Amino acid sequence: MDLLQPGILLISDPFLKDPNFLRTVVLLCEHQNEGSFGFVLNKPLGISLEDVVPEAAGLHIPLLEGGPVQKDTLHFLHQRPDLIAGSSKVTEQVYWGGNFPAVLALLQTKELLPGDLRFFIGYSGWSELQLQGELDEKSWITRPANKGLIFHTEASAIWKKALAELGGEYSQMINYPLDPQLN
Repeated sequence: MDLLQPGILLISDPFLKDPNFLRTVVLLCEHQNEGSFGFVLNKPLGISLEDVVPEAAGLHIPLLEGGPVQKDTLHFLHQRPDLIAGSSKVTEQVYWGGNFPAVLALLQTKELLPGDLRFFIGYSGWSELQLQGELDEKSWITRPANKGLIFHTEASAIWKKALAELGGEYSQMINYPLDPQLN
């Protein structure tokens, strides 16, 4: 299996210094020769959908920072292709995008539940060969994604949970200090 393909989680190395990706988990949604993109799953913004989309009044669904690219864009992942047309398949149970007005209507009527989706401001992107270079530098630990991590109700727990599920040396990494010199 190719390490870089849709549905792979990129778990930041405990000592990765880039502030955009400090202790993050990124779901890789697309990977091609020209570049890659995905969404950070564990950076809550402290605002909700209704704060940025007037038509979403009353929908207190938290927004996540998907990454440092195009922070003026809104994206979403979901697990309901039966209800949301126009989606792109990321994994067997996870889809990206789709008919946003329909999503709002389905949320308002409660046919779609907040736990079925994750909304992101911005995204994470890599140019041609950039992500492979970061893997070669050991900036990322990779593993297959699962719905339980992508739609986890506590975003701040995703990094530790993603590593702990790998077991062995990875489960020990969750206790590493941010700065190894403090150890």
